[in-house]
Amino acid sequence: MGPKLGKVERYLLERIQGDGAIHMTLLDPERVSPEEAAAIAKEAEEAGTSAIMVGGSTLASTEELDAVILAMREGGLSVPIILFPNNVTGISKHADAIWFMSLLNSTDPYFLIGAQVLGAPLVRRLGLEAIPMGYIIIGYGGAAGIIGRAIPIPYEKPEIAAAYAMAAECMGMRFVYLEAGSGAPRPVPEAMIATVRRAISIPLVVGGGLRDGESVEKAVRAGADIVVTGTAVEKSHRVGDKIRGFISAIKRGIRARLARA
Repeated sequence: MGPKLGKVERYLLERIQGDGAIHMTLLDPERVSPEEAAAIAKEAEEAGTSAIMVGGSTLASTEELDAVILAMREGGLSVPIILFPNNVTGISKHADAIWFMSLLNSTDPYFLIGAQVLGAPLVRRLGLEAIPMGYIIIGYGGAAGIIGRAIPIPYEKPEIAAAYAMAAECMGMRFVYLEAGSGAPRPVPEAMIATVRRAISIPLVVGGGLRDGESVEKAVRAGADIVVTGTAVEKSHRVGDKIRGFISAIKRGIRARLARA
């Protein structure tokens, strides 16, 4: 008997199955005001993003996090809001679900299991849907790598990333996230995405350094099921156009992937 999936996780799997791959928008409560977050999220939803992820790499307060999520709710957002926590302060009762992550290549037990032990009772008490994920820092890593005390996997070592991803699946995690870091000068390489995709059967999420349609298309063509963009959206003055461009790139990537199969 398989695991009992929550509403948000079922929704994501159905969207991936139906569309081939999907886009998610990441908003950092340290970088956007509640009003800006509400406007960006609504534009992103109308442009075709499948969910809004909320979280940052450093130390935003729970009050800031709550304010951003509540503003999106009041703005009429209907796609799921999924927490992307960097610590126990990244938990909010106002979200729909939480990526319940272990930073697999951290050298600090706190980010492997300690924060999760502290956060699990609160997640249960708040009734948040927990979606288990193996989180892997790649290459540049950025603030996420520094805060999480990770040893980033070199871009040219896809077999190591694949081994981590396989371990995540063997331990029962239901998603794997390859993270190049917010604002990374280079995204996760196609070869690494393709190697990890062949190694696992669970959905593969890719984020960091995806600034344009070409990089998104390459990620999907290589095997990403979910692409996450944050900095590129937060800095855009035409959010809807930017997201529509990403959605079009995803569709091109899916067509290329199917043609090659």
